[in-house]
Amino acid sequence: MKQLIKLEIKLAARNQITRELQVLNYCNSPYIVGYYGSFLSGGELSICMEYMDGGSLDLIQKKIGRIPEPILGMISVSVLKGLSYLRKEHQIIHRDVKPSNILVNTRGEIKLCDFGVSGELIDSLANSFVGTRSYMSPERLQGVQYSVQSDVWSMGLSLVEMALGRYPIPPLTNEEIQLIFRDSKYEDHMKAALTGKPLSSYEEPQMSIFELLDYIVNEPPPSLPSGYFSEEFQDFVSCFLKKIPSERSDLQSLMKHTFVRKTEDEYEKKINFANWVTQTVNIGNS
Repeated sequence: MKQLIKLEIKLAARNQITRELQVLNYCNSPYIVGYYGSFLSGGELSICMEYMDGGSLDLIQKKIGRIPEPILGMISVSVLKGLSYLRKEHQIIHRDVKPSNILVNTRGEIKLCDFGVSGELIDSLANSFVGTRSYMSPERLQGVQYSVQSDVWSMGLSLVEMALGRYPIPPLTNEEIQLIFRDSKYEDHMKAALTGKPLSSYEEPQMSIFELLDYIVNEPPPSLPSGYFSEEFQDFVSCFLKKIPSERSDLQSLMKHTFVRKTEDEYEKKINFANWVTQTVNIGNS
């Protein structure tokens, strides 16, 4: 699979990005998308990477609506392992965790892609794609020093979005929550999500980018509505979404959370993730 990126930066910076991307050659993890090489041609950077036939989670979300809690548990375990690998083995912060950068395939694999080896590359992409900024942590938006804890925030925001079926800012009203969940029990809408039937059909509220970024920095963080998810999952998500970076759980602590243990002991034994991806990919194709 080849990805093309137009870079509005000087030639020297482009060459630096190409050199830094070579670091990806040394990444060897089942939770990181395989990287085969990159080259510059004119104003475009071509990145050749492993093909993931299930696509990205943002596209799956658009197709089926909310993603069920057990599936999100399995996604969480893989993403945490991927982030931990990048941090421990290569001293890399991903810097762009969001549903579109989490890919799946029909072999049941879940992998991270498009991580920020190069600060200049990330800055170039962020300036070109406003959507990237909507997943940034408050400290990054404020322009202060940040660490891997910024990835923790982005992952938590992504989990809430996938659990609800829409980006969680601004927060859902009670009426929107009832519309999404149809006042049904979690088991009922989980089954619907697993069969690929979207349950929400309302128009999402719109905010300007300035309103959105101001909300992230100055308003309470998003959370999951009570009564529709397990207590373990609600607590797990809350560990990610703390405004102050030092108050967020670190990657090691998150891997020991009861929700992760529940996923590994229960969900992974009951659910065939490969079959779920295959069924999802085939929705609308028959």
